[in-house]
Amino acid sequence: MMPADSMGAETRHAYPASAMLGDYLRAAAGLVPVGVVFATVPVGAVAAGILGGFAAIFGVFGVRTALRHGTSLEMTDSELRARGLWHTTIRWDELDRMRLAYYSTRRDRRSGWMQLDLSAGAARVRLDSRIEGFDQVVRHAAHVAAARGLGLTEATMSNLEALGIALPEGYAESGAAR
Repeated sequence: MMPADSMGAETRHAYPASAMLGDYLRAAAGLVPVGVVFATVPVGAVAAGILGGFAAIFGVFGVRTALRHGTSLEMTDSELRARGLWHTTIRWDELDRMRLAYYSTRRDRRSGWMQLDLSAGAARVRLDSRIEGFDQVVRHAAHVAAARGLGLTEATMSNLEALGIALPEGYAESGAAR
């Protein structure tokens, strides 16, 4: 079952360094001061535990950023492959869940990012809107989800609409989207 907008060719998507720079800087902004304090000031056990906890949080954030930056996607008419430290493949004909969420960084909701979660059985791919071609991946996934009759949440439908992605006429009213 192919969506109406079949691609016909493989597309590749990756996180550009410019999009990841802010996350790398945030990780460094947390790690460097802690490292400087440990290197220059004798600290007690309690302070070392607290500072070590902050260092661990920022270190994990830095590692997650590096893993995301090292991940690329290959999308075809039949599947979506994530390549990086872990390899995951989602076959479009097995897609069983699609969720598109918006995370606002301001109260007025004018700034933020989107995150797409796709799964097919145990296979799961999560990507955010900083990846090149995000809208193309979302558009294809949405049409596959509609073709498969997957139920989409109201938030997902609203976020698809915000991206200008229209699903087949009557999809939302058909009861498939709840």
